Amino acid sequence: MSDSVLQSNNTLAYARQRDANDPLNAMRSRFFIPKQDGRDVVYFTGNSLGLQPKTTTEAIQQELADWAKYGVEGHFLAKNPWLSYHERLTDKMARIVGALPEETIMMNQLTVNLHLLMVSFYRPNNKRYKILCEAKAFPSDQYALQSQIKFHGFDPASALIEVAPREGEYCINEADLLAAIEANRDSLALIMIGGVNYFTGQVFDMQAITAAGHAAGAVVGFDLAHAAGNIKLKLHDWGVDFAAWCSYKYLNSGPGSVAGAFVHQRHLKNTELPIFAGWWGHDKKTRFLMDSTFVPMQTAERWQLSNAPVFSMAACHASLSIFDEVGMEALISKSKELVDYLEFIIQDINRCKNNCLEIITPTKNRGCQLSIVAHGHGKALYTKLIESGVIPDWREPNVIRCAAVPLYNSFEDMYRFGEILKAVL
Repeated sequence: MSDSVLQSNNTLAYARQRDANDPLNAMRSRFFIPKQDGRDVVYFTGNSLGLQPKTTTEAIQQELADWAKYGVEGHFLAKNPWLSYHERLTDKMARIVGALPEETIMMNQLTVNLHLLMVSFYRPNNKRYKILCEAKAFPSDQYALQSQIKFHGFDPASALIEVAPREGEYCINEADLLAAIEANRDSLALIMIGGVNYFTGQVFDMQAITAAGHAAGAVVGFDLAHAAGNIKLKLHDWGVDFAAWCSYKYLNSGPGSVAGAFVHQRHLKNTELPIFAGWWGHDKKTRFLMDSTFVPMQTAERWQLSNAPVFSMAACHASLSIFDEVGMEALISKSKELVDYLEFIIQDINRCKNNCLEIITPTKNRGCQLSIVAHGHGKALYTKLIESGVIPDWREPNVIRCAAVPLYNSFEDMYRFGEILKAVL
């Protein structure tokens, strides 16, 4: 591409024209955008906490009003009865993760859900006891896996297999993942990987990993914290055994909001699966008979211990309704265009800044996050970006994570980021 073409694309006019032609551009106005000095910031941290939909207040206020009006009878008389409130979210969430409604449940928090699912699906014995994950997984996942191994009487030093990037590389070569599965096929009990690596933004081939894991006789689960609402998922079709995700990142349901879980249909009729049981996992037809014998639901609701956290679910429903309106196909299409433009902006900056920025997110296997190594720069660069109206995410020692979220980020955001970045480098 010629310099003149590059320069014509890296302009405010070009970015605004892209926004004018964007069929999802109006979605931005349905979110609250933080401001600095009266101007919208460039918000690049939807991979940590998504922005608030403007319908969230009304959704929560409805439940507050019904609580005030009905008290406990709100479980039955509220506009959205609380007794079955979680069911309002199921179909919408299932469409986002490519699951059947019966395989999907919104409940608890992410790591809680991972532990509950591993109670059922990590069943080590003296022959099969190992867990395979990616190196530099999110620390909470590592803590969960290590503690599960210890709980069953094994040593994480020998039972936890972490597949790392090759020397000098940031991302994991998937051939190495598949080779590790094959090399441990006789001792592997569980594969549990983040579907999208939080640090690099690398999207793993979950279908291939699932197939390889099953061929080796292992159970396969995924942490989808950085995948749900970001990339195309087909959990049912891929045959994934289980998965869990949060909803406060790309799903915009608010800090610490309710999480989600998936259990494949083939496991739902197996009432002999070990499980930590709770009242809300009991067959809802007989739940209020108060019998002491647990009768498990034959849906993913079996893993739900307690009744719905209505206020956080109200916020979650407000956001999921937007996803349902727009559809994942349209979101993914815009996401690709936004990230491609962001990559172009960064490479254009590199032409005049001695290639000090290195994108470590793979071009072919990514969602809306770009992770950028700022060679020769420390956290002062991040601080200057914050002070200049950009909110990215910083990871030590020198990585800036930028999530170009298609629901509320614009092409003008990409351009403004580039101009600010050039100024502070």
